[in-house]
Amino acid sequence: VQLQASGGGLVQAGGSLRLSCAASGRTFSDYDMGWFRQAPGKEREFAAAISRSGGITTYADSVKGRFTISRDNARNTVYLQMNTLKPEDTAVYYCAASSMVVPRKPSLYLYWGQGTLVTVSS
Repeated sequence: VQLQASGGGLVQAGGSLRLSCAASGRTFSDYDMGWFRQAPGKEREFAAAISRSGGITTYADSVKGRFTISRDNARNTVYLQMNTLKPEDTAVYYCAASSMVVPRKPSLYLYWGQGTLVTVSS
C-alpha cells in the first residue's frame, strides 16, 4: 500500500485542520488505519486508529474529544479531523496501515505515508 498524507499547515491555537491520507496499490479496506505524530526531538506517538470497516476507533488520551478519525473506503482515504488545536499538537503527522486490529504500537503497522507537518501557534 502506498500512502500519501496531506492537509497539514500552520494554524492558531483553538483552530482546526483536517488531514487526509490517500491509499493506493492494494485493497484499502483490508487494513486498519492509524495516525501517528512525531514532534521535534520526541519519539513517534500514537494519535488515533480506525478499523477496516470504520466500526471501531481508538484515540490517545491526549487527543480524545478533540480529534476524530474516519475513513471512506470508496475513496481509499482516511481522515483526521483535528479541532481545538493546541501548541503541543505541533508535529509531523503520519498515516499508516496495519493488518492488526487498531493497534497502537508503530511496529505493528506495515505501511507508512511520508508525513505532513502541523504547526500550531500560540
